Amino acid sequence: MDFTEIGFSAKIIILFVATLVLIIAIYKQKRSNNILPSPPGPFALPIIGHLHLLGPRIHQTFHHLSQRYGPLFQLRLGSVLCVVVSTPELAKEFLKTHELVFSSRKHTTAIDIVTYESSFAFSPYGPYWKYIKKLCTYQLLGARNLANFEPIRKIEIVDFLKVVSEKARAGEIINVTEELVKLTSNVISHMMLGLRCSGTEGEAEAARNVIRDVTQIFGEFDVSDIIWFCKNFDLQGIRRRSEDIQKRYDCLLEKIITDREKMRRAGGGGGGEAKDFLDLLLDVMESKNSDVKFTREHLKALILDFFTAGTDTTAIAVEWSVAELLRNPKVLKKAQEEIDSVVGMQRLLQESDAPKLPYIMATIKETFRLHPPIPMISRKSVSDCAIHGCMIPAQTLLFVNIWSIGRNPKYWENPMEFRPERFLGPGCGSIDVKGQNFELMPFGTGRRGCPGMLLAMQELVSILGVMVQCFHLELPDGSQDVDMTERAGLTAPRAYDLLCRLVPRVDVGAAAAVAGN
Repeated sequence: MDFTEIGFSAKIIILFVATLVLIIAIYKQKRSNNILPSPPGPFALPIIGHLHLLGPRIHQTFHHLSQRYGPLFQLRLGSVLCVVVSTPELAKEFLKTHELVFSSRKHTTAIDIVTYESSFAFSPYGPYWKYIKKLCTYQLLGARNLANFEPIRKIEIVDFLKVVSEKARAGEIINVTEELVKLTSNVISHMMLGLRCSGTEGEAEAARNVIRDVTQIFGEFDVSDIIWFCKNFDLQGIRRRSEDIQKRYDCLLEKIITDREKMRRAGGGGGGEAKDFLDLLLDVMESKNSDVKFTREHLKALILDFFTAGTDTTAIAVEWSVAELLRNPKVLKKAQEEIDSVVGMQRLLQESDAPKLPYIMATIKETFRLHPPIPMISRKSVSDCAIHGCMIPAQTLLFVNIWSIGRNPKYWENPMEFRPERFLGPGCGSIDVKGQNFELMPFGTGRRGCPGMLLAMQELVSILGVMVQCFHLELPDGSQDVDMTERAGLTAPRAYDLLCRLVPRVDVGAAAAVAGN
């Protein structure tokens, strides 16, 4: 019988039944493909899921939940499905064995607005991401280019030491937090844009203020992002604040870029013999042979990526190290003895001294273990995946709690004890920070690992090293201990500014004059 001869009503019924059969078949197939259970987890409430369980320091909340539900558990934050991992073995399985499945990162309203929806750090794994990763690894942050900028880093560190030394001789209590943030932002702004805080227009200071606001808002949970029916409402004002931050950043950077373009057209440069990052990126933007489209918005977003990654995290790591040295005078003494024997007190420690300072390096590793500046690695799955006997659906957020891994007694003896010696002996002595050892991943791992690791380690050794070399670190009068409370947010800095008394042990001016420092 010809289908065209059937009445209209009959056609509707047949189509309806056929559609219903197809839906049932698809549903059965989906069920057969998902016979594996979901990871365990607490009971979820309607609409909000497990949001009521989260404290302000989410990595700590996840740590406590893992002790109850195991090293792999599932949560639902509003309408967003999440899994949390807190052992090196599981971290390796998710981030290495199934790396391509978890190659994406979740966007938020704040991230999309502030970064022009063009952030390299949050872009999908594709041609643009691969091109910028290659550009960063082999040009901007490659060993040769970083070596060209070593004189800039020396200048900033010496200026930092002179300012701090002058305050120390005057008997002032030093706000270490404030001075370190100023130093690291000066280093990155000088390398990126050729700007210094002493600039007459205060552009570096304005950039530092914007970056501080960016880091804070990126770390806030936005209800509009995680509860589906709230997506069109700005309940917490995050959209409004993000737009304000983006306007301030755009105004600041547009002026800097425009001034540099005028200088380039006039035949001038931005960075002396070694071009700064802005000149290098303008070369890419103006090139007609680029592998991908690199717009002005891409340039601005990439500079923002560098600022947010290179300012806060480095300052946080040094600050936690200084806080631990204040609490552990024996560790401080060993560090000073090593520097005195290798470098002496007649010249300042340099980046090239790092390979000969294993105890300083071990101190930095121990700081990363207990106080990772970014306490969790976050990813998003791009497809369904079966791991550890559980089904992980596509679009699931993954949190690898490296803060929790660093405190696990199964992997670390006396984990709450700050003991750099653990990285000098057998066992832990072979652990590095490059992402190959899943017990310690301060820079992430794999394709999504931090491309600025080399620069960060050079800065950390130099800054912590010269502070240990040039000063005795003491608690302010009347203080019995250092408050080690963490602040909530995307990063995990100390909750309160670190104040301490610095007693000079090296003549900074004379030492800086030796060997061209």
